Amino acid sequence: MTARALLAATAVVLLAAPAGAEEGLVAGTSQDSVQITSNYNGTDLVVFGAIEDRPQQESPSTRETVVVIVRGPETEMTVRRKDRVAGVWVNRERARLGGMPSYYFLASTRPLSEAASAETLKNYDLGLANLRPERVLSDGDAEPYRLALIRRERAVGLYTESPGGVEFLSPNLFRVHVPVPASVPRGQYNVQVYLFRDGTIISAQSTPLFVEQTGIERRVYLFAHEWPLSYGVLAVLMAGLLGWLSTFVFRRAGA
Repeated sequence: MTARALLAATAVVLLAAPAGAEEGLVAGTSQDSVQITSNYNGTDLVVFGAIEDRPQQESPSTRETVVVIVRGPETEMTVRRKDRVAGVWVNRERARLGGMPSYYFLASTRPLSEAASAETLKNYDLGLANLRPERVLSDGDAEPYRLALIRRERAVGLYTESPGGVEFLSPNLFRVHVPVPASVPRGQYNVQVYLFRDGTIISAQSTPLFVEQTGIERRVYLFAHEWPLSYGVLAVLMAGLLGWLSTFVFRRAGA
């Protein structure tokens, strides 16, 4: 876990501690793991929760905002800029952005700008506008590359921001439907739920979520990552064998 992620997790734990008569937050997920198989086409995960110590007859206050975030494993991503050279588009400058989430979903009861100040949102990395890499290796200004990366991940469904995506079932109970597309990376995810009041976080909770490969796909995946050289040699041998077999079959068919 990176230093920034560790700091954020520590802050969530501290904020989740009881604070007298303040309203508390209890949240969970419909499942603690997502199993990826060969025929997996995506699913929806439900994050649900309740605001405690609020009178049943009291409606959700306009002073309060619930924010739900699902954040995937951090990774390093490379973004390249294409330029037209002699009539051909070629890759030129590039930026390598480390510590970016491989998946990011955010839903809230209202726009984040109405929940807290820009400084508070930045401190907690809340919202796509505040997703920033921990490490940057760039040929120039990294900001255009960061913005291009966010646009690309939104286009493929791996980055989502949904103001109004938190649905209240009663004055106390809420839920959020989180899409988990087939292209999501495997690994440990973090589900964070925040309760804001008057621009301040008064309660928060963090829950782990695991996206795992199962069946023969998992065995192949583990073999490829734990024994990359052997996997590469085996893949070349299998490709050669299949090529020889196809040649043999076509010769027999043409005879």
